[in-house]
Amino acid sequence: MKVSVTSTGVGRFGKRPETLVELLCEAGREALDGIGRKTVDLLVVAHMAGGSLAGTENLVPKVADRLGLDSGAGFRVESASASGAAAFHAAVALVRAGQYERALVVAGEKMTALPNAEVTKILAESLAPSEVAHGATMPALAALVAGRYLDRYHIDESALDSVTVAARQAASRNPNAQFPTPVDAATVRTSRPIALPLRLLHCSAVSDGAAAVVLERGSGPASVLGLGQATDHVDLVERPELTSFRATRVAAQRAYEAARQTRKEVDFAELHDAFAPFAILDLEDIGMVGPGEGAEWFRSGATAPDGRFPVNPSGGILGRGHPVGASGLVQIAEVARQLRGEAGAMALPKRLRRGLAQSIGGLGSHNFVTILGHGEASDP
Repeated sequence: MKVSVTSTGVGRFGKRPETLVELLCEAGREALDGIGRKTVDLLVVAHMAGGSLAGTENLVPKVADRLGLDSGAGFRVESASASGAAAFHAAVALVRAGQYERALVVAGEKMTALPNAEVTKILAESLAPSEVAHGATMPALAALVAGRYLDRYHIDESALDSVTVAARQAASRNPNAQFPTPVDAATVRTSRPIALPLRLLHCSAVSDGAAAVVLERGSGPASVLGLGQATDHVDLVERPELTSFRATRVAAQRAYEAARQTRKEVDFAELHDAFAPFAILDLEDIGMVGPGEGAEWFRSGATAPDGRFPVNPSGGILGRGHPVGASGLVQIAEVARQLRGEAGAMALPKRLRRGLAQSIGGLGSHNFVTILGHGEASDP
C-alpha cells in the first residue's frame, strides 16, 4: 500500500518561551491546516527526553487534547536524536498495514530551560554507561571520531570549517533557522575550542522547536519509497572502525533496496550534521561518495544548492538548530517540502524526483534513512 506525506508543519527553532506541548501543537496545527483539518485516526509523538529536559511526560493525550483529536489512537516513540525519524517510520508501517487511514506525526524538544552543562549530561545518557563513567560526552566522542577520520585520510581540519560555512549559508534562506546569519571560514576557525579538533561552530547548539507531518494512504510527490534503519554497538570501543557509521551504511542499503533504487537516483539529501564531521561521514555512508572523499565535496561546492548533489538546503542541524527529538522528523519534512514545491526560498534550482533524509540516534548507534519521491515506484 502506498503512503505519502500530504502536509508538513515546522516551527521556528531557537530559544522559545513556549512549553514542549505548545511547540508540538504549533507544528501539528500547521500540518493539520494543510489538509483542511481532515480526520486523523493516529497520533505519533516523539521526543528524546521530555521528562528530563522539559519536565513533562504523557504527551500523546496532552497533544491530542490541544489539537482536538477526539478518541484517536496514539503512541510515543523515542530513539535519542533520531526519535523524529523513528516516529515517522512507525507511523508509515501502521498506515501501510491498513490499520489507520491518516496519521499525524509530531516531534520536538524543549532544551533551553536548563543550563548547557545539564543538557550535555542528559544527552550523554544515550551513550554507553561505561564510557560516560570515564567522562565521555557527545562532543568528546564526536571529536574522537573527527580526529580519527582526519588522520586516516590525511585531511586538514579546515575541511570541517567548509561544512559549517555551507550550513550557515543555507540557513540564511530558512525563515525557521536558529542561525540565519552566514559565517566565513575564519570565523569558524577562530571560534572557541570545545573538544579539538571541534570548535564551537563545528557543533550544534541547544535549541527548542518542533516539526510535524501528515501521512495518508495513496501516492503523491512525496510518497514513501524506501525506509531503512539499523543499530550498532553503543560502546564505541566495540566498533570495528570509527571513520564510518555502520548503522547508516546498513540503513541506507535497506532503504535503497526497499525503494528498488540506487543512490544515483537520489537528487538531494538532508543529512544529520550535529557535528560538522558527521556531514562528511554521512555523505560517504549513504554511498554518494567513497571513503575519504566527502570532505572535498563540501570544499568544492558539490553539495551546494546548485551543486552536483545538494546537501541540507534547509541549513541542516548546524544552521537550522537541533531540538534533538525534532531533528529526525524535520529532515523528512524538509525533503517533502522540496518535492512538493513548498520549500520557498530554500527551493533547489533543479527538477527533483527523489530525496533522502538520514538521521543519527546516539553516537551512531541507531540510524535511519528515509527516501521520498514521486510515487511511481512500487511499494516495498
